[in-house]
Amino acid sequence: SQMPHSILLMHFALYPSPEEGWQIYSSAQDADGKCICTVVAPAQNMCNRDPRSRQLRQLMEKVQNITQSMEVLDLRTYRDLQYVRDTENLMKTVDGKLKTASENPRSLNLKSFQELKDKVTQLLPLLPVLEQYKADARMILRLREEVRNLSLVLMAIQEEMGAYDYEELRQRVLLLETRLHSCMQKLGCGKLTGVSNPITVRASGSRFGSWMTDTMIPSSDNRVWSMDGYFKGRRVLEYRTMNDFMKGQNFVQHLLPHPWAGTGHVVYNGSLYYNKYQSNIIIKYHFRSRSILVQRSLSGAGYNNTFPYSWGGSSDIDLMADENGLWAVYTTIPNAGNIVISRLEPQSLEVLQTWDTGFPKRSAGESFMICGTLYVTNSHLAGAKIYFAYYTNTSTYEYTDIPFHNQYSHISMMDYNPRERVLYTWNNGHQVLYNVTLFQVIKTAED
Repeated sequence: SQMPHSILLMHFALYPSPEEGWQIYSSAQDADGKCICTVVAPAQNMCNRDPRSRQLRQLMEKVQNITQSMEVLDLRTYRDLQYVRDTENLMKTVDGKLKTASENPRSLNLKSFQELKDKVTQLLPLLPVLEQYKADARMILRLREEVRNLSLVLMAIQEEMGAYDYEELRQRVLLLETRLHSCMQKLGCGKLTGVSNPITVRASGSRFGSWMTDTMIPSSDNRVWSMDGYFKGRRVLEYRTMNDFMKGQNFVQHLLPHPWAGTGHVVYNGSLYYNKYQSNIIIKYHFRSRSILVQRSLSGAGYNNTFPYSWGGSSDIDLMADENGLWAVYTTIPNAGNIVISRLEPQSLEVLQTWDTGFPKRSAGESFMICGTLYVTNSHLAGAKIYFAYYTNTSTYEYTDIPFHNQYSHISMMDYNPRERVLYTWNNGHQVLYNVTLFQVIKTAED
């Protein structure tokens, strides 16, 4: 007997937002006996909700309060000490005059008595200073007690945490994430059913632009590339890691031999594929050798704002990659401005196959490919949703209703990364990620 297909609803969350804590990846078994697949993967911020973490945060606040009190004490003591030093000579003078008066009372006339009285009056402000000193001494006793309590709590936490080798735990987390990546790739393709809340990675650059990581599967390349602007640009910034991109550090610059048009660029297997400015030529630029490997005209494709997305920006030709390879999304005059999808050969840039979706490109906000399916948004502005899907494997289409939160209200680039299974977007000068939920039908070995 044949095993039934296993139906799995998979939620991918490689870049959890700070408040999400532990990530659970799971499906459910139904009454028909369809299989379960469950993966539990701790995210990088797994310790955020640990009680020890909360204690440490409270300790840090106490230390900050104590530090501020010490600074105030230090400033006050320094100021008062200066005053005491200034009055030192005055006190010696008064002391000398009193000594003389006591030894020789006859020497104390009206004039010298008045002088002595004036000198003592000048010493009167010393009394509140000394009172302040006594109050500060009491505060120091309280601070000493606070520091003693802090030390005891820190020792208790240290003893508790000493039982764990956190470096070993970190390595195990990294191993789990690697295995999760591998598991996700084996799950194969699926149909998009949901998009997560946006995760803002960084705010940089102008209103329009694109950013990406390598879309090749498998790939160990962790570099991030950023291309600011939508026309005449030649400067590509290459960051070593996602963390470096978030901080804006550790980057090198590539100056492209030819300027780009639009924001529909893609990095695939170590090369940047982009549309050459004021042409329908696609260029393959290799990052490591810093050279053009191939360039080829996309026959009949509109360019220079002939058939852009609704936001304009010379977005006539949109290059993208998914689990099935490299794609170009564009349109031509014979296709009457409807979106055309072509699968490209990555080495030669030859067109392998083409589909006419029948969907007007100027009505689309943005589009992206997942598992051979083109998903189209109805707008680039606030309130946008994914409302059209074209399936290249069956040459059919359907209207969808998949909402997503367009947080910054102006998307000028939206591309899927099959290696990480997230959507990369450039939204009004913000670099934003979305996790995706795919509905998958997994065939068993007996099928």
